[in-house]
Order: sequence, then C-alpha cells, then structure tokens
Amino acid sequence: MLTLVFIILMFFIFGKLIVFALRAAWGISKIVCTIVLLPLFLIGLVFAGLIGIAFPILLVVGIVSLIIPKHR
Repeated sequence: MLTLVFIILMFFIFGKLIVFALRAAWGISKIVCTIVLLPLFLIGLVFAGLIGIAFPILLVVGIVSLIIPKHR
C-alpha cells in the first residue's frame, strides 16, 4: 500500500516538473529563434544576394511585432 502511494506521488511531482521543463524549453527556444536565428538568417540572405527576399521578410516581421501586443 505504501508503495502505491509512493508511486502516485512520484508521478504527480515528476509530472509537474516535466510540464515546467517543457514550458521553460519553449520560452528559451522562442528567445533563441528571435534574437539569434532570425538575424543570422536575414544576414545570410543578404550576403547570398537575396535582398529581394530578405527585405520583405524583415518588413513583415517588423509590422507583426508592432501590431501584436506584448505579453506581461
């Protein structure tokens, strides 16, 4: 009986930790994509001579970031 209670409580606690880890990983990945990968991608497009593609992407991302309200 004590083993069953232990297993239930262990799943409860580690389940909460897994949910917390997934939320933290999602937040970190959004920051990395926004601050690191998007500028590197746009700079790579410009160096490759694809400014015709990079500039509209930059405009769309800029307009979306101005329109969509910030959280918190």
